[in-house]
Amino acid sequence: MKKWQAWFSQSLMGIGLAAIVLVQVNIHKAYGQTASAKPVTAFSSHVATEWFSLALQLTQQTPGFSPPIASRALAYLGLTLYESVAAGIPNAQSLAGQLNELQSLPLTQPDEALHWPTVANAAMATMTRMMFPHASQENKGRIDLLERSLPLTYPQDFDAGSVTTEMTNRSQTYGKLMAMAIMTWARTDGGHEAWGPLRRTQQNYVPPSGNGQWSATPPTFAPPLLPWWGDVRPFVLKRASSCEAPAPAPYSEKSNSAFYKEAEEVYAISNRATPEQRQIALYWADDPLKTPTPSGHWAFIAGDLLKVNKANLADAAKLYAQLNLAMADAFIAAWKTKYSVHLLRPVTYVQLVIDSNWTPSLMHTPPFPEYPSGHSVQSSSAAAVLEKRFGANTRFVDNTHNDRGWGPRTFANFQTAANEAAVSRLYAGIHFRSGIEGGKVQGRCVADAVLKLRFE
Repeated sequence: MKKWQAWFSQSLMGIGLAAIVLVQVNIHKAYGQTASAKPVTAFSSHVATEWFSLALQLTQQTPGFSPPIASRALAYLGLTLYESVAAGIPNAQSLAGQLNELQSLPLTQPDEALHWPTVANAAMATMTRMMFPHASQENKGRIDLLERSLPLTYPQDFDAGSVTTEMTNRSQTYGKLMAMAIMTWARTDGGHEAWGPLRRTQQNYVPPSGNGQWSATPPTFAPPLLPWWGDVRPFVLKRASSCEAPAPAPYSEKSNSAFYKEAEEVYAISNRATPEQRQIALYWADDPLKTPTPSGHWAFIAGDLLKVNKANLADAAKLYAQLNLAMADAFIAAWKTKYSVHLLRPVTYVQLVIDSNWTPSLMHTPPFPEYPSGHSVQSSSAAAVLEKRFGANTRFVDNTHNDRGWGPRTFANFQTAANEAAVSRLYAGIHFRSGIEGGKVQGRCVADAVLKLRFE
């Protein structure tokens, strides 16, 4: 920890402290609004939506960004966006003091004006570079280009006539400092080293053996993905086990047991899936390196809704923070349960008990335990956050996969979409019904915790 503190201190000197101080933030104390020509609410959401649009592209095109890792990156970006502009939102509160082990963040001097789109642009550019260190050179160039081009693309937000050079420099410095402070905290969560062992002292994961226990699945028999991800520090949950999924049906190979009937359902649906069910399974698969992953899917939906509703920068910052914190904690909670229950996948059970020649026809089974369905946990948490912001009966259009020829698709409400995302894994032949339903319960629990955060 000391080495990061030393690095942070050196970095501060490198960019200049200007009008910035590092203070202890009290959870019950709102930000005092910083002097500015305009508050954050006076600006459009374009800076936020443009940066998240690029982040989704980077998520899709950067090797190693499995769904849990992608959710973590998007959560830190959402948090950085919110904290970078919170001082310019009347009565806004920092999430420092509310998130685990985040005790302090930079604040501005109240008598020094800042230009909030410039602050957000600098903060997001800085954090995006740090969250995607393995992006291609072409995509690193896109980060640089977006940072430079936003003031030209949206002159209504970057009013050169009223923003002085001094204010611009001060705003850029503050944005960079905020991103660096959050990144210093991020490096201590246990997920930053996901490219290798999360902790140097950890031994290689060895799955438990026995009836009903998970084992590697055909056809690749890949090793378990991120078995220690459940030990990553959550953002909001006090611990990964704070939101537990209800226990699955007891393991049994008897034909009259609940467990057998669930396996039989997977087997039957997979063999006789309708065209609509097959389409749903593929639509919500959100595979890494082909799509921006499940979290990116919901972040895409959120970005479209912000544009349709002509949201301001303050609204966008709050939504991106809430949504992505919920999805990141959903993956941590789900992974903790997965590697605690260690339940075998349908393909293993069906081949053992029902049909030794069967494999799911639409996609390979992911390389980690079955219970609960990560899609269920993550989608349910995302839907609950979007319901809170836009309303439970909001009809919306999902354009996430238009570029693949799979959209647009219209949903009656967020819960309908989340339920479809959840059951898609049953149609794909890779989850039992109880894993889907239990995941919904866990996801709603995570969302409830995140929606209790105080933003004002």
